[in-house]
Amino acid sequence: LAWVKRQGDQISGSVAKHFTAETLGRLGVGDGDVALMTIGPDRVTSPVLDRLRQEVIRRVAPAPATGHAFCWVMDFPLFEPDVETGKPVFAHHPFTAPYPDDVAKLESDPFACRALHYDAVYNGNELGSGSIRITDPAVQRTVFRHLGLSDQEIGERFGFLLQGLAAGAPPHGGFAIGFDRVVMLAAGAGSLRDVIAFPKTTAARALFEGAPAPARPEDLATLHLKVVP
Repeated sequence: LAWVKRQGDQISGSVAKHFTAETLGRLGVGDGDVALMTIGPDRVTSPVLDRLRQEVIRRVAPAPATGHAFCWVMDFPLFEPDVETGKPVFAHHPFTAPYPDDVAKLESDPFACRALHYDAVYNGNELGSGSIRITDPAVQRTVFRHLGLSDQEIGERFGFLLQGLAAGAPPHGGFAIGFDRVVMLAAGAGSLRDVIAFPKTTAARALFEGAPAPARPEDLATLHLKVVP
């Protein structure tokens, strides 16, 4: 995380040598301000800066009166470039349908394709997420190819799906709501742990149920499993 601080015409910080008071002024950094910045793909840097922004607000700003702000977030990209290779990876999941207007770009410009993916947001918190599924086997095969699968791999791993789509799958979609998060927001709680009757520890142990617990030898034998120390 790079930072620069302006005090009058004096500039300090880890990247101070790259800025002048005039440059910072054009960026909206005034006297006494500190600017924090990151470099990298937006899908990596924006969430980091957002968490930092929320923490700063929590520490220095009074809590605003609670309102009710709902919105739908749409027009997500169908693909995103892999951070290391730059090759396409799916932004949501590989069965999300592209916008009908963008299907023509799927072969030539996959990164320009938008997904029929949608999030419901309340007061800045994601309540649920969903998407419309691909029903055209040719589109599904093209998506798999962009993800690096050969025709043989597609047939071996997803042949049943393509056959089902070719038989005439109807348009369909899904939407999943994080019910525990809805309860947390409705109750004004600060954490999911506050609205779960028996939350797990940070080590993922359920103290009330005593889980996880060792499996009985006869159960392991039924499943042909062996516990190796």
